[in-house]
Amino acid sequence: MSMLLPLFPLQLVVFPGERLNLHIFEPRYRQLVYECEEEGITFGIPAYIDGKVMEFGTEVRLLKIEKQYPDGEMDIRTEGMGIFEINEFYPVAPGKLYPGGDVERQQMNTEAGDFVLAEQILEITREIFELIHIDKELPESAADFRTFAWAHQFGMELAQEYQLLRLPTETERQHFVKDHLERVLPKVREVEEMRRKAMMNGHFRNIIPPRV
Repeated sequence: MSMLLPLFPLQLVVFPGERLNLHIFEPRYRQLVYECEEEGITFGIPAYIDGKVMEFGTEVRLLKIEKQYPDGEMDIRTEGMGIFEINEFYPVAPGKLYPGGDVERQQMNTEAGDFVLAEQILEITREIFELIHIDKELPESAADFRTFAWAHQFGMELAQEYQLLRLPTETERQHFVKDHLERVLPKVREVEEMRRKAMMNGHFRNIIPPRV
């Protein structure tokens, strides 16, 4: 069923369950935030890619207005809820300052996905993190891994994150992420090997000469 949803297009992809902090400065979006606080409404963040508002986005709820500034600007905390598709976009919603759209909420698939794929993704991610010296705790068990929760950590471009958002099942998302990481890993290994060789320059090296 279609519904009118306030929209806040941004050059990023928000995933369900994600906590997102925003600095609000435009009057039209300050109006939106105040309405969220007073009326308990939600709003949508569709990705803005290559100069246009994309069809899919994530509905979010306001958690808290963290800080308000004398000039009216504010810092807010939000949380991603579910995914929607825009049927019609309005640059200005009826009677409002901010954009809106007729949207349909998409059915959220809560399946756990494929355990083996999750293990493989975690294994590759651990190696990449180690190679580029990222100290971040990954889930110990593949059963606790969800692609949306780690999507921003995989080094994907904005368009790739948008593709991921559109995939309807966790297993499809796992395949997408694994394919991406398998393309990235050899490049990371190559860069790390170049770094290692560069750091060896000027050091005394114990090199065994070949028998010639």
